[in-house]
Amino acid sequence: MIVKEIEATTIERRIINMKTSYFSKSANNPRAVSIAGKAPSWFKGREYKQLAPNYWFFKKYKEDGDQDFYTKSFQKEILDNLDPHEVAKELGEEAILLCWERTGKFCHRHIVSKWFKENEIEIEELE
Repeated sequence: MIVKEIEATTIERRIINMKTSYFSKSANNPRAVSIAGKAPSWFKGREYKQLAPNYWFFKKYKEDGDQDFYTKSFQKEILDNLDPHEVAKELGEEAILLCWERTGKFCHRHIVSKWFKENEIEIEELE
């Protein structure tokens, strides 16, 4: 009986259809949600600023390219202060999380994606 309760809790906490992408590819999708510090002026979708990087470490990264420092700062200042299951619930099951960088480029949406996966929430880059 306890095993079934644990399995049911785990299943309820999983978000299956969340995706990540970037503005120039997916901004017009009605499920698009900006997680950038500043979305393009033409973007008319939802914004979820709680997952945006703090300006000071974003600026430092743009100056020196230190991905390790950026990742650690983002984890400590942003993700460690959030509950991934609550965030996923607020975003919605089919949300497409957007930032600026194209697929394959270092950016915070990949850090967010890893964080979700580490907390048993499925999310992948939009094909």
